[in-house]
Amino acid sequence: MEKHHVDLTEDVGSSPSMESPSYETEFTPEQQKKIIHRIDRRLVVTVGVLYCISLMDRTNMSAASIAGMTKELKLYVPYGDVSRYSVATLVFFTSYIVCQPPSTVLVRKIGPRIHLSFVTTAWGAVMIGMGFTKDWRDLSGLRVVLGVLEAGFFPSCVYLLSTWYTRFDVGKRYSIFYMLGCFASACSGILAYGLMQMEGLQGLGGWRWIFIIEGVLTCVLGIGAYWALVDFPDKAHKSWRFLTEREAKFIIDRVDRDRGDAKPESFNAGKFFRAGLDIKIWAYALIFCFSTTLTYALAFFLPIILSENMGFDTGTSQCLAVAPPYAFAGIIMYTTGWLGDKYRVRSPIIVFNMVLCLIGLPIMGFHKNAGIRYFGVFLVTAGANSNVPATMAYQANNIRGQWKRAFCSATLVGFGGVGGIAGSLVFRTQDSPTYHLGLYACIVACLLNLIIVGLVTLKFWYSNKKADRGEIQLEADAEDAQPGFRYTY
Repeated sequence: MEKHHVDLTEDVGSSPSMESPSYETEFTPEQQKKIIHRIDRRLVVTVGVLYCISLMDRTNMSAASIAGMTKELKLYVPYGDVSRYSVATLVFFTSYIVCQPPSTVLVRKIGPRIHLSFVTTAWGAVMIGMGFTKDWRDLSGLRVVLGVLEAGFFPSCVYLLSTWYTRFDVGKRYSIFYMLGCFASACSGILAYGLMQMEGLQGLGGWRWIFIIEGVLTCVLGIGAYWALVDFPDKAHKSWRFLTEREAKFIIDRVDRDRGDAKPESFNAGKFFRAGLDIKIWAYALIFCFSTTLTYALAFFLPIILSENMGFDTGTSQCLAVAPPYAFAGIIMYTTGWLGDKYRVRSPIIVFNMVLCLIGLPIMGFHKNAGIRYFGVFLVTAGANSNVPATMAYQANNIRGQWKRAFCSATLVGFGGVGGIAGSLVFRTQDSPTYHLGLYACIVACLLNLIIVGLVTLKFWYSNKKADRGEIQLEADAEDAQPGFRYTY
């Protein structure tokens, strides 16, 4: 395991035998912890709440579907080999994937406060428009626009968080960030069920109110985000007096000491796209892709599967059948994130999550008792969703250089969109009510993740050994070389 760096969260006052950093004399350990906790409250909570509404807006199609949208817009009609519903869900990811790389460049240029608050408010307006669609083609078109806008959100948040925290602080922060999204998934069914009760109000169906009210809520949060969000560390002391200049320098020194890439670099297209030559970036992307195949399949189809396969009625599927598994996933997610940071490991966490899924999927799909199948839903939901922040921390620990990190964030989340397309298609209407082919596809995704993690771990182990012998310098393509850097596995 990686033991070359001091954990700056557990003991922020300690340091290896190097020249004394400025923050040791500027702030006491207690003051340092207070600064970091202030950042947690302001940054992690704000982007987490925004991601909460983002995930709710992205995945409320299943709730609207069983609330009457499928019948009113005739989404059950086949379109080629898939249903119109599947088309409307997957077109979102076409624009979502294409628009990922420019987003991480744009957020660095104009700043996260303007960028993130604008895209959030804009997609809220699109959500409101979805509540007034009259045709499935209009719905699909708005989903494409939604993909353009949301493409700028998730990779920007991943990148922004990575610039504020050291490598062994970031795991639990990513977990909290994504855990708030799971909270949204847990509550979205309950909210959707409540909004369904507005059926007939102003002559609109209940499914339309799901889009309209959630869209209004998104717009409000997007506007408020302009004042709540913070900028990158090098500009943080200018963001509504969030940090003093001395406190901002403490953060920059702290991150720079950990991985040597805290200082902003001028944009260079060659440097940005040259990161694509690093094979491990694509390994992270594939792990993320197979993980999101599971998470999106659950988000889009779990209420439908619970209704058709397990016999729950609509209200139960929306509320009790969806909320508990996501609440359980939140507990597993934070626990594994905390353990990963404490013991400085990443790949064992991913393996554990995939094993949970491999146990849960057969139970969920093949046991004769509906209650036990529902227990399988808990395991799959926890393992799949916990693997998202685990993979984010895995790549954040093993990439150096501002623009390489930006490229990696964009690639990671872009492949997450590919997983979204797969997740939109794995559970086909013609496979109802058992959906066995979809379950087999999810099992294959888990097995592929285990294979990739195993290969990457061997690569990291071998590279670390060579670096220990002085034969190579890891991540030497970063602008400021850091001889002590080692991969975390």
